[in-house]
Amino acid sequence: MNTIEILRALVAFDTTSHRSNLDLIHWIADYLSRHGVKVQLVHSEDRRKANLLASIGPDIAGGMVLSGHSDVVPVTDQNWTSSPFALAERNGRFHGRGAADMKGFIAACLSAVPAWRRQQLRRPIHLAFSYDEEIGCLGVPQLVEQLKAQVPAPALAIIGEPTGMRVGVRHRGFFGHRAVFTGLPAHSSDPSLGASAIEPAAYLVTRLAGLRRRLADQGGEATINIGRIDGGTAINIVPGCCEVLWEFRPKDEATAELVRSTVREALADLPAGVTVEASQVAGVPALSARDNDAAVSVARELGALWPEAELPFGTEAGFFQQVGISTVVCGPGSIAQAHQPDEWIAASQLQAADRFMQSAGAWALAKPAARLTSTLRTA
Repeated sequence: MNTIEILRALVAFDTTSHRSNLDLIHWIADYLSRHGVKVQLVHSEDRRKANLLASIGPDIAGGMVLSGHSDVVPVTDQNWTSSPFALAERNGRFHGRGAADMKGFIAACLSAVPAWRRQQLRRPIHLAFSYDEEIGCLGVPQLVEQLKAQVPAPALAIIGEPTGMRVGVRHRGFFGHRAVFTGLPAHSSDPSLGASAIEPAAYLVTRLAGLRRRLADQGGEATINIGRIDGGTAINIVPGCCEVLWEFRPKDEATAELVRSTVREALADLPAGVTVEASQVAGVPALSARDNDAAVSVARELGALWPEAELPFGTEAGFFQQVGISTVVCGPGSIAQAHQPDEWIAASQLQAADRFMQSAGAWALAKPAARLTSTLRTA
């Protein structure tokens, strides 16, 4: 099967994040098994979803990880010209949900497998496909743990998010948080008989908003957004509950700690009768430009475009970098098409991805270079 045929098959699976991805994962596993590739599935706790890890080539250190996510965003309330789950070609563009983000990359990987299998690779190529990236990279931590446990230390990882085949070397992290304040409801004729949950919630929001303005004035080292506030019952009742959903996107750990310390201070001295339950609901680490020379060098060798880019969106890359794997982001398609109605990827981008995968095979045929072999960090 060529890349377009595989992409057509992948798009046909509705892997919107609230649904199971198992039908798609089993299709990929069967495809790989037919080509003699050993596959490992790492299931979610409820076993409705799974990551996939597969290796082609020798069982040695120094290989290349090609990583992507299997889930897509919803099509609800979007006006599509054609069915979002049936690949449609129009004017050199292939339309379908996930065509750009990021089933096009996965299709190119799978299309190259038969050629890789026919060759006597001297370095392994690892395929790592995860679930639930679109709702907070929920699957990839398990996948990375499996990689650490089962695979000799790879030299590099390439995350195939749509960059137009440019090399992405850094992006901000993403951390989503929930704070639920619980007070004591009372009749508003005598507020002293109750304890407002909204007032300390408003104080937290004020502190976060002030820090957001300060960071913006300093050049945007992080962004902060208050996404939702929900509290109170009626105008004449002291509110007994208030929930705040907020997120921040830091460029580095120092900036992340500044945000966290501000929140700790805001929650440290609550009014009498008020408690708070604060939790992180999503965490995606930033990708920094440190320790990624090996991945940058190989990506350029494979045909990735230059100059390097700082990406405006988050990816799974930081999880691989955290365990000591030199990591970059590089894949076909445009992020401008991701999540949009009539999402598309250009035929020329799929062709570029095919050439990239052919070059990956040539790289894996070459004699391993000792300087590219890294050691996975232990958590």
